[in-house]
Amino acid sequence: MNSLPDALSAVSARDLTRRDFVRTAGALGVLAGMESILPPYALGATNGAGAMQSLQPTMIGDLSVYDLVIDETPVLISGRRSKAVTINGTVPGPLLNLYEGGDALLRVTNRLREDTSIHWHGVLLPPEMDGVPGVSFPGIKPGETFEYRFPQKQYGTYWYHSHSGLQEQLGHYGPLIIHPSGGYPYKFDREYVVVLGDWTFEDPYRVLDKLKKQSNYYNVNRRTVGDFVRDVSRDGFLPTLRERMMWLQMRMDPTDMLDVSGATYTYLMNGLAPGSNWTGTFHPGERVLIHLVNAAAGTYFDVRIPDLPMTVVQTNGQYVQPVETDELRIAIAETYDFIVEPGDRPYTLFAESMDRTGYARGTLTPRAGWNAPVPERRKRPLLTMADMGMEHDGMGDMDMGGEEAGPMDMSGGGATGTPSMSGAAVATDQARYAVAGASRTEGLRAPGTLPGMLEHEPGRHGVDNAAVPMMVASRLAEPGAGLGGDGWRVLRYTDLRALEPRASFRAPTREIELHLTGNMERFMWSINGVPFDRATPIRVNFGERIRLTMVNDSMMNHPMHLHGMWMELENGHGELIPRVHTVNVKPAERISLLIDVDAPGRWAFHCHILNHMEVGMFRVVEVSEPDRPFALEELYGE
Repeated sequence: MNSLPDALSAVSARDLTRRDFVRTAGALGVLAGMESILPPYALGATNGAGAMQSLQPTMIGDLSVYDLVIDETPVLISGRRSKAVTINGTVPGPLLNLYEGGDALLRVTNRLREDTSIHWHGVLLPPEMDGVPGVSFPGIKPGETFEYRFPQKQYGTYWYHSHSGLQEQLGHYGPLIIHPSGGYPYKFDREYVVVLGDWTFEDPYRVLDKLKKQSNYYNVNRRTVGDFVRDVSRDGFLPTLRERMMWLQMRMDPTDMLDVSGATYTYLMNGLAPGSNWTGTFHPGERVLIHLVNAAAGTYFDVRIPDLPMTVVQTNGQYVQPVETDELRIAIAETYDFIVEPGDRPYTLFAESMDRTGYARGTLTPRAGWNAPVPERRKRPLLTMADMGMEHDGMGDMDMGGEEAGPMDMSGGGATGTPSMSGAAVATDQARYAVAGASRTEGLRAPGTLPGMLEHEPGRHGVDNAAVPMMVASRLAEPGAGLGGDGWRVLRYTDLRALEPRASFRAPTREIELHLTGNMERFMWSINGVPFDRATPIRVNFGERIRLTMVNDSMMNHPMHLHGMWMELENGHGELIPRVHTVNVKPAERISLLIDVDAPGRWAFHCHILNHMEVGMFRVVEVSEPDRPFALEELYGE
């Protein structure tokens, strides 16, 4: 394996020279244990005004041309040598600063020994530029250069990553920001990009193989005999035994929050493991904008800055009305922008894995070298029977929050703490998709009343589906398992309102219902019980307005991502409905989104847990050409 100096020399071809890198890394004092060869924006505190330094384009007339090279590069992470799939020699890849209304050409050269690709996550572009091999793009062969060219029709914080095999797990990802043509609608003095990731020193295919053989292989949180004794003393012998038997009969475990844990993952912030402490500086009194990206392959993060409120102003690249919160859960592939106003002291930016087996961390500080304490990890959360759709009466104990947490706050007040309806009323209202009472909702009807249901026969959830919940409900007003029991304000999907009313807000013409299905014991994941290799495309006609209803039949969270088109999350705010490209669907949840079908071509729709997508939780959405709609049998053939 090459030495660190060999790896360092590889950066000379990038926009940061080797001499600059060594000088900057020396100022950080971490050269000997540098986590990887870092892009300039990841150097934070020592990068001064260059905290948002991006890959510089070559200009050909008005066209911005960016050159990206995909290669295998030696890296050091937590002092251990490994190899990563890098973009221009770095993990994460370089920051791309684009501009709304501009036009970019991105030339991607593949120096790997296998095919590669780049998908521009959340960016609206022609299908042949979307970067999903086998859907509308051939992939990039070894030694070849592919030219992506597309106009920037939007603004916001996004990211890019491989859609080839498990390369994303090996470091093939980076941030992308499209700056608004009209300027930002909020003020800030300084900004940082923070990219969260998870790294394993194992071969990702070996990790997947272990999961297929034993799905709980990496679950280090499994309950013990000591837990049984403790629960008996608290709840009594028979109730405890009954609860254990129910989980045993389902062949599931209430501690099974994530497939892969800190047993093999090292959690990264801008390519740095916790011990190397990514750092960003500020001057007291400044407003600091954080562009937060979850580029992990398999990890949800709970993000907070102790003693420093966060004001969320953007999600999924779209402006939202400002929401002040103390904590947010960022699902895989989501992005959030938030503003903080720190005082004259350091603060820890803490991103705790949802299963509490590890964390990524960084520091915001007025002076380099001045650090804040790292919070203790909280106790492991436990799933409940409600997460399995097994509760019939009451919604109040749907999520216990954690082993020592009190009852979850079901007030529906969300991060702002505004009084709202009771938990039961929230569940009922959200189950109706919260369209009543909002302005300009005439014609919207409850699910089940629209013509042309696709794949919606009772019990038809596929031979590969291990269980069907006895009941499902919207859980948009819930913070999520392990959150909400400690008094902190937690961002919820019901808190999100678009900054401006949606001009095109109108009733859907058709509903498509899809079940997110799986067999955890066998690590099989699918949609409607049918894995991708046996599935037919979901066909829709150009110009339709679709209500996409997803029902999660499993006990796992699934971050579902649609390429090429926006989804509008029906969260109770009428024409202030927020737009998303990725949405988390909780266990036993029924969730609804509206889609204007405005992009002809073939588009990917999938779970963004990389291993779930790899084994089959993936579909193609095929949109007709404007002048050639699909026949009825093509729309409802499956």
